[in-house]
Amino acid sequence: MIFINDLEININYYQLKLKLARLSMTKEKNPELKSVERMLSDLIYLNGVIATELIKITENLAALRHGEDFLKQSSCIPEHKKLNEHVIEIIKRSSDYNIEVVNLEKHVLRHLEDEL
Repeated sequence: MIFINDLEININYYQLKLKLARLSMTKEKNPELKSVERMLSDLIYLNGVIATELIKITENLAALRHGEDFLKQSSCIPEHKKLNEHVIEIIKRSSDYNIEVVNLEKHVLRHLEDEL
C-alpha cells in the first residue's frame, strides 16, 4: 500500500508540473514547452502502466505463496480493482495517450474479469 501511495504522490507531482508548464507560457511562445509536456505525459502514462502491472504481480505472488483460495477469500481483489481504476483515472486526466489508455483499461479490466 505504501508503494501505491508513493506512486500516486509521484503521479500527482507530474500532474502539477504539467499544469504549471501549461499555465506559464503557450506553446507558440516556447517550442520547448511542447516537448516538456510530452515528456510529463509519457511519465504519467508509464507510471500508470507500471502501477497496474505491479498490482497484478502482487496478486500472483500472493496466490503462489498462500494459494488461490486465500486470495479469493481476502479483500485484496476488490481493493486492487479500486486501485487499478484509480490509476486509470489518473492516466485519463493527465495523459495524451487516449488510445493507449483505452487499451490499458481493457487489459486491466480483462485481468479483473479473469479473477471473478
